[in-house]
Amino acid sequence: MKILVTAGPTREYLDPVRFLSNRSSGKMGYAIAGEAQRRGHTVHLISGPVSLVAPAHVACSHICSARDMLDAVMAHLAWADVLVMCAAVADWRPRRVASQKLKKTDMQAELALERTADILEAVKCKRRSNQLIIGFAAETHDILKYAKKKLVHKGLDLIVANDISRKDAGFGVDTNAVTLLDKKGGQWELPLQSKNNAARSILDWVTRYFDQTSQLR
Repeated sequence: MKILVTAGPTREYLDPVRFLSNRSSGKMGYAIAGEAQRRGHTVHLISGPVSLVAPAHVACSHICSARDMLDAVMAHLAWADVLVMCAAVADWRPRRVASQKLKKTDMQAELALERTADILEAVKCKRRSNQLIIGFAAETHDILKYAKKKLVHKGLDLIVANDISRKDAGFGVDTNAVTLLDKKGGQWELPLQSKNNAARSILDWVTRYFDQTSQLR
């Protein structure tokens, strides 16, 4: 298969040195890209700013902002059989970006923000009927409630929910404890494990999905 994976954070700059971002390390997305390549799939990774090296034999596009990631995803969407939207994309960006570093005396106490583009919403409008779209829900509370809502609202086939308030899972660590929820109501809670093992479980689900779909045909 041709698998498109997004990973890492985005950065939304206020001036040349300051930006809004989040704590995503990109490790989960990179693990998925590496495992997909090891299984013989053709993989393209779209990565925000991280301190990781792309897996061997995986094509990688490096981006910065949410707009950059939207453009990269849309440029490769028609190519992909599967999109795994693992990146932690910033929801907000400064309304104005200064061309020079802002001094304390120039900055306001309140920062004017505007929403970034909704990548999964754009994907929902452009996807092919036979494409598989997987999203992630990184939450601190009511994990499954918000994940199920996103699964339906974004028209996903599968969502991977994880509790980022845990110190041993989620952002910045090598382990994760996730729950997989699919559009048919299936739910699989995975134990705390390495992100590499979590990636294997996610790709096992992808394999089963296509096996079942081909049998139905």
